[in-house]
Amino acid sequence: MEKKTFEELLKELEQVVKDLENKEIALDEAVKKYQRGLELSKICYQMLEDAEKLIVKDMGVDESI
Repeated sequence: MEKKTFEELLKELEQVVKDLENKEIALDEAVKKYQRGLELSKICYQMLEDAEKLIVKDMGVDESI
């Protein structure tokens, strides 16, 4: 399975939100979409955290300050 980029994951998360805003969605489908949204948000957050750590490391900034 090909690893998705941050932008691809964010786009998928945005689609999940749009789908959940649809008042016609069935409850079981809404729960599945909600769970997928949580999964996507965790992955995106981790990617942002990793990028921040890399930037801080490259800048030589002491995070403990």
